[in-house]
Amino acid sequence: MPAEALSRTAPADVRTPSPAELRTAMGRFASGVTVVTGHDEEGPAGFACQSFASVSLEPPLVLFCADHRGRAWPRIRATGRFCVNVLAAHQTEVCARFGSSRGRKFDGLDWQLSRWGAPALPGVLLRVHASVDSVRAAGDHDVVLGRVLELDTPGEEPPMIFYRGGFDLGRDAAPQGAGTGPALPPVWGPGDRWG
Repeated sequence: MPAEALSRTAPADVRTPSPAELRTAMGRFASGVTVVTGHDEEGPAGFACQSFASVSLEPPLVLFCADHRGRAWPRIRATGRFCVNVLAAHQTEVCARFGSSRGRKFDGLDWQLSRWGAPALPGVLLRVHASVDSVRAAGDHDVVLGRVLELDTPGEEPPMIFYRGGFDLGRDAAPQGAGTGPALPPVWGPGDRWG
């Protein structure tokens, strides 16, 4: 069928998925788990983020998505620099800290300020130090393009994996509650804003 013949409007019997339906369906895409960090005059800031990807090798670019209604992302954006800390399977406590909107995320946590000015978390698989290249609003989130400044690869453990609303913690890709890995608290509830 020629492209001109395709309708640009949805058929009458199709409805837009609800946020809950979209969350459930997109949960079938397994992803790693990261913590995006930054540091400003108020101190360290960070949030858990599963929407992280490599974009370009030349120039070196990455992207992540952050809820622009969150508390941490606006602070990190204002500094112009961030660190993406890729979590290992054993870092359930770190994930719980940064995946929730409640509590002080850096209290009692061993971290160091990198030479790029963002918190570097211990025990992670990878740290991507980057500067904010561009930000584009997309619905309730911002799509952030970052220019990579430096990479650290301190860990070799299995990765933490988020799949179907749960964590398999790098063992296999089955939903939480299906017998894989320890159960985690519901750290990324519907009321939490990643960012």
